Amino acid sequence: MPHVTRHVTDGNDRRHAFKIAICARLHKRLRCQCGALDGGTERDKRIAVRRAGNGRDQLDIEQGLPARCGWSGKRHGVRLSQQRSGTPGGEPYRSGRLGTTPETPTGPDAPSAPLPTAGFPDLPEATVARLPEYLRALHNLADGGHDTVSSEGLATVAGVNSAKLRKDLSHLGSYGTRGVGYDVALLIEQIETVLGLNHSRAVALVGVGNLGHALAGYAGFVSRGFRIAALFDADPTRIGESINGLPVHHVSELADVVATESISIAVVATPASAAQLVVDELVSCGVTSILNFAPCVLSVPDGVDVRKVDLAIELQILSFHEHRKASLTALPSLAAAAHPDSEAVAT
Repeated sequence: MPHVTRHVTDGNDRRHAFKIAICARLHKRLRCQCGALDGGTERDKRIAVRRAGNGRDQLDIEQGLPARCGWSGKRHGVRLSQQRSGTPGGEPYRSGRLGTTPETPTGPDAPSAPLPTAGFPDLPEATVARLPEYLRALHNLADGGHDTVSSEGLATVAGVNSAKLRKDLSHLGSYGTRGVGYDVALLIEQIETVLGLNHSRAVALVGVGNLGHALAGYAGFVSRGFRIAALFDADPTRIGESINGLPVHHVSELADVVATESISIAVVATPASAAQLVVDELVSCGVTSILNFAPCVLSVPDGVDVRKVDLAIELQILSFHEHRKASLTALPSLAAAAHPDSEAVAT
């Protein structure tokens, strides 16, 4: 029996020592969280207190007393075993609202990094690509007399998943109202502000062939916050021609017109052989965003954004789907032709 008692006592000692080690680690993390208390503002102090723990431990921290550790660590807002996928090993899981910036080290040894523009969200590219779809759907809802819309209703009109839509809009700080949904006018204003559509943007169009001529006459750009401010071409027979009230300039006038009209976005609708030369000239004039309809890959310097629209590629993708559907339809008849005896047995 004494031997059994000693064994139980040793086990309790080991568990007690392990608890002490865990508590020491928790205190170390809490000291990191509470460093803002010394010499910080009242707001910094409250933030540090909320991060450090809750309940009575908050009061202890505010009074400068050491926080008490429970075995599970839950009183300090830290879970030892839970870790978000993609985070470095050993980093504790920290929950937060969507769209918030991750915590970064502070102090003289902290790594320097460029700060985002104040009030401007850092959005994923996939979210940016979907925002215009939401905006078009919202404008259609507003034209139909709708003042509010649910996430499911907006997702249906925009053709996306409702959970994905809510996540995208949460990046903008828009969470809607439970039981009511989103305010249509307010959401339109938020998306237009993020997309930079709260003022009209001047656009240059280079290449006024069949496609360029159609783009120059498209009236839908104005309602979306854009205006075609200048037209350019290299064909002498086109120079001076008026399209939708705008004269066609020679490409040699690019620099002067771009500076006069304060143009930063251009549409390239030239043949593929001339597209790179045109883009080089546009970039040298200060154009930093290009929509390319030419069937080629463009080379641009850092800081210049290019979006490509190739109608032939889109048709080829549709051709693949048609070919696949035709192949799947033909499979049953081919199988029956290859095994006529099995069909006879089945009957």
